[in-house]
Formats: sequence, structure tokens, C-alpha cells
Amino acid sequence: MTIDNYNFANKKAIVRVDFNVPLDENGHITDDTRIRGALPTLKKILADGGSLIIMSHMGKPKGKVNPKFSLSQIKDDVAKALGTDVIFAPDCANAKEAAANLKPGQVLLLENLRFYPEEEGKPVGIEKEDPAYEAAKKEMKERQKEFAKTLASYADVYVNDAFGTAHRKHASTAVIADYFDKDNKMLGYLMEKEVQAVDNILSNIQRPFTAIMGGSKVSTKIGIIENLMDKVDNLILCGGMTYTFAKAMGGKIGDSICEDDKLDLAREIMAKAKAKGVNLVLGTDCVAGNAFSNDAETMICPSNDIPDGWEGMDAGPETRKAFAEVIEPAKTILWNGPAGVFEFDNFTAGSRAIAEAIVKATEKGAFSLVGGGDSVACVNKFGLADSVSYVSTGGGALLEAIEGKELPGVAAIKK
Repeated sequence: MTIDNYNFANKKAIVRVDFNVPLDENGHITDDTRIRGALPTLKKILADGGSLIIMSHMGKPKGKVNPKFSLSQIKDDVAKALGTDVIFAPDCANAKEAAANLKPGQVLLLENLRFYPEEEGKPVGIEKEDPAYEAAKKEMKERQKEFAKTLASYADVYVNDAFGTAHRKHASTAVIADYFDKDNKMLGYLMEKEVQAVDNILSNIQRPFTAIMGGSKVSTKIGIIENLMDKVDNLILCGGMTYTFAKAMGGKIGDSICEDDKLDLAREIMAKAKAKGVNLVLGTDCVAGNAFSNDAETMICPSNDIPDGWEGMDAGPETRKAFAEVIEPAKTILWNGPAGVFEFDNFTAGSRAIAEAIVKATEKGAFSLVGGGDSVACVNKFGLADSVSYVSTGGGALLEAIEGKELPGVAAIKK
């Protein structure tokens, strides 16, 4: 069943969205991309004459109620985005009456799903090494099923539009689907678009294919780097992982971030790229700071010759130029992870150069996919989100899909 050909008239629809939006210290949303992304699905249900039950997680409350992560903080923003009042259910597992009383066109927002440990389905307060862990895990799985069954009981139809959590086998993203028949469960518009965008990257590659992987650690990206080795023509590695590679090649990196236990891995990646004929592009110079601060003194120096007391904070001018020269002729582009500490305005030049090169390539007909929280924040910060082909709302989910793994949130709908 697809959302387009389903009529929600007089139906109660429970929709899993990803409203894990960033908030400032006063509880105000600083980036509403995820809310805007879910609007086509939510508005379709209301326009059909259905009633809407919205569920999401926020942050990592670890199975405990924590006001800092309450979705009550975003209720008014959701109401404004939808153009209608939103009723708030302060306990997601005790909202049966509120759901039963919903009339067509009405909206109910459930409190944070992760206030219950059953959502993630992991035993709480017990370590994996503990002999009792397996029994606790089994018991939690049963509790997770009951929790999912409770959520499912609120509605006639289930829609999963939360790509950001599609790689998790949680109660609301996968288990709940077991309580709906195949004609009453479906992907939302956002999920459909995300799955299609990944398919474009993996199955419909126009060459040259350039992937840009940034971020601080090689270890968090190793799966995707290895999978991309068989697909890409050019692989740009930037951000904090630059310095692990520089040190692996015998360079001097001052106080820069470095995974000392991954130096062999970095050398293996370089050897693998060479063997597979992949053009591996690493930074040659950087903007170094004498402190991890926006106001740090800066100098430009080689990425493999950074003085003690200084740390690499952004890609240098030569590196930016080299990256742009590889990105602009590309026909398929994937970007995940910034080139520097873009949160500090004085260290945004590397990430901006990548974003602008991607925009130029897109204008010339390339398919460009930007994904992962930091990369999305980058293109939003630079006002360039509308100038790339697709901005993904998923971080881990996008990476796992590109690694070739089946996403539980998508598989559960197909069952």
C-alpha cells in the first residue's frame, strides 16, 4: 500500500515521525527541517478527513521521564506548521482515551516515546557481561511487543515517515507494524523520497561518482567508507579524520584530534583505495587554532606539520581548491560530514567550499545527496539546502542504507 492511493477519511492514523529537533537552552527549535519534512504526509491525512496521532522520540532520555526532552516544548511549533490545534498526550502509553476521542481533522501529539525503555527494547541497569543479561533482554523484548501493541491500538492505520530512525528496530519504527495488515501500513512521503534517493546513489550511478566523508572519527565511518570503495571514482576524506591519516603517514599533527588506535586502519584504507583505483583525496593544508574556540588565534600550515599547542580546525585554502576540483565535474555526489568545526563561524570556510562546489555540480546536472545532521546543518547555515538535489533527514539510517544494510523500519512495512 502506498500513501498516495490510501484514503484516510474517517480513519485514525498513527504516524511515526522524527521530530528529534535541536532546541536551545530555552526549549526553542533552532532547526525545523525535520518538522517541515514530515508535513506532506501529515497534511495528506488531514486533507483526506482522517485524524492524526503523531509519535516521535527526542534526545536520549534512556527510558526515564526527563522534562528537557519533552515534546510538549514543540507542540505549538507543530500546530503552527500544520495550521491547526494540536492536543498533547503527556504519557504516550496511556493515551487510549485521547486517541478514541479524536474527530476527523484533529491532531494528537504523544509524549516522547523514549521515556519508556520498551521503545528501544534494551534492558536498563544491567550490563551485557552480567549473566542475567540474556534473560533481561528476552523479558524486555516481550515488554516491547506489549508497548508496540498499545501504540497500535490507538489507530486504524500505521504510517512510518521517520527515516532518521529507520535503522532501529524500535517499538514505534518496526515492531508496531506487526499489528497492522499490509493494506493498513505504509511509508510516508518523506520515507519514500529517502528510499528513492538512496536508490539513486546506489543503483543509478552517473559517473564520475564522488563521495565526501567528513567528521571527527574514521571509526564511525569505516563501514560506509569500505562499501563506497566498490562504487566511487573519488573519495574525499576530510574533517577531524584528516589528522588520523596524516599521523598514519608519519606526519606531525600537534594537538589535533586523532584516533591513535586507528592508524593501521587508515593505512589499510589508503592501500585499498590504491588497489581499487579509487582517487582518495586528503587535505594537504589546514587552518590550525591555538585553542578549540571561535576566537582562537589561527595559522595556515600543512596538515602533516602542525606545531605543538595547535590543532587542525578547518580545511586550508589549497585543500579547499583541491576538493572543489574533484567535486565540480562529478555527476553523482554524496556528502556526509563537515570539513571542519563549522559550528564556529571562523572555521566554516572548508565546509562552505564543499557545499558551493556541490551546488555548482548540481547546476550542471549532477545528482547530489547531502545527509547526516552536521552536513544538513551546514547547507542550512549557508542557505544552500534548496540548491542540492536532496537533503536527507537521516544520519545513521542513511549511512546504513548506503552500506547496503536492510533498514528494519522499511522491512517491517514490506512484511
